[in-house]
Amino acid sequence: MNVLSSSRHLIDPQLLDLLEALPTVTITESTLAEWRSIPLPPCATGKDPAAVAVAIRTVSVPGPAGAPDVRLRLYQPQRAARAASCIYHIHGGGFISGEAAEWEPQHRQLCAEFGCVLVSVDYRLAPETCFPGNIEDCYAGLKWLFNHAAELIVDTRRVGLMGESAGGGLAAALALLARDRGEFALAFQHLASPMLDDRTGLAEDSGAITGQWVWTRQNNRFGWSALLGHAPGVEGVSPYAAPARANSLVGLPPTFLTSSALDLFLEENIEFGRRLLEAGVPTEFHVYPGAFHGFELHPTAAVACVARRDARAALARFLEPVA
Repeated sequence: MNVLSSSRHLIDPQLLDLLEALPTVTITESTLAEWRSIPLPPCATGKDPAAVAVAIRTVSVPGPAGAPDVRLRLYQPQRAARAASCIYHIHGGGFISGEAAEWEPQHRQLCAEFGCVLVSVDYRLAPETCFPGNIEDCYAGLKWLFNHAAELIVDTRRVGLMGESAGGGLAAALALLARDRGEFALAFQHLASPMLDDRTGLAEDSGAITGQWVWTRQNNRFGWSALLGHAPGVEGVSPYAAPARANSLVGLPPTFLTSSALDLFLEENIEFGRRLLEAGVPTEFHVYPGAFHGFELHPTAAVACVARRDARAALARFLEPVA
């Protein structure tokens, strides 16, 4: 059986139209522009009328020393009665693509639904900028958020991280960096199929059923090579680039973690979840059957609706007022 067809029968039939909308592109230097041009598919966001009243603005804040300013996209509920909780979002895209503005429908809805402030960071992309540029951009934006919490009407006790794919990996790395620098405490990390380990997919496995769709082993190697500036899998890769490399996960904030059964990141996500639990970190972990990387974007498939329900239930707990 052809390896590229070997796992297709495992895909939830309701997701097949999304698979066609998320074509698998082999990413190389010559096809990177094509990859970056693929738009994010529309996603069901609900019809909360309050979402139209969410105030949105973009600010530029000081970047890392010697680096350009960092652009943040801010979503704020109008007429906040008291200091609100806050989601600091980091977008995905394999470290090599994506931007904060693509997520406006989802972010507008989350802000309205939970009455929270949401801040999304436009970090510098690889390969134009290698590690540690991206994580330092994310840290600079988060530091600005904490330093300006009063004017943003944000409760610093309820600020947490959210990211998907490479953004989830950056969120996990940022949680490690914030823990180790000790300048502020985070309330949670909300990670959807995070990209955590540069060693994943280094060897082609013709029998593997994961990583055949959307984000492949070859693409993973390209993304990590672009980020690191060298081949992945070597000794000495920083845990602030690849969080799976961290020696200890003790002291990280409560975590919501998801993966999907056909995702290349499945095993690294399972291992990260196991290590979080072993480290005493309150952790909720879900694996969704019949699903591939990015499946949550499907507007109507039952498994995608369940995943969004689980994600929102976790956010509701994380963002609830502190007594």
